[in-house]
Amino acid sequence: MPVRRQGRSRPFRSTSVRALVATALAALVMVMGCAPATSAPDPKLPLALIYNGPQGCDDCAPSIATLLRNAPHAFRTKYVGPGTGTPLTAATLATASLYVQPGGGQDLESSWDDLKGVADDLRAWISGGGSYLGVCFGGYLAGADPGFDLLPAAVGGYTDTVGATVHNDRDTVVDVTYRGQKRHMYFQDGPAFTVKPNSNAEVLATYPNGIAAIMVAPYGKGKVGVSGPHPEADQSWYDEADLENPDGIRTDIAYELIEKTTGR
Repeated sequence: MPVRRQGRSRPFRSTSVRALVATALAALVMVMGCAPATSAPDPKLPLALIYNGPQGCDDCAPSIATLLRNAPHAFRTKYVGPGTGTPLTAATLATASLYVQPGGGQDLESSWDDLKGVADDLRAWISGGGSYLGVCFGGYLAGADPGFDLLPAAVGGYTDTVGATVHNDRDTVVDVTYRGQKRHMYFQDGPAFTVKPNSNAEVLATYPNGIAAIMVAPYGKGKVGVSGPHPEADQSWYDEADLENPDGIRTDIAYELIEKTTGR
């Protein structure tokens, strides 16, 4: 099987843009020096672990973290994985109620090599009542070839499915049907989920060809939620890729996915 490459590409930034960013950051540091320290998150909030290892893109984990901290039922967040200072282990998982595998991976086989050592621990934790949220690349990893094998569905690239409306791995906007209405979502070579007959999965959104784009399924006492498109994408994602979402930037799909994945 060929290596499946998937990740959010980052457009080249000119020197002038970098200079503007540096100036803005410097001004922000000056303002922050005069401002009171940000209060620590409420320790009573549930903890979400977000993988931010070497395969991740610059924005993927931070965008998910922002989304979770601002959710109707908010989370504390912590990055895990190589380079974060916190390894993904059974002991680390035991402190959390949600594990997030975000987008941004470049090589599914390589990422799986980094993660397969904790696969049994992760499956046991979810089966015991934990929640897994996989977005784009994290959706691929929820599958079985290779992956954590968490879903009652076959997982493959949407661009490879019959009737797909996207045919390359460029950043784009994809149509989905959500709650009977046409919606638009940020998309970059994400997976599609062919749900097995008679499964107890809940499909929240479908691609134009009818295949599941977003779904939630039980796994033991826990739940697994996955999305092929990027519900966490904020305006900066669209600006940097020179794209526009006709719906505007809305978080309702993202928050329903989180609620369905973490609710019991």
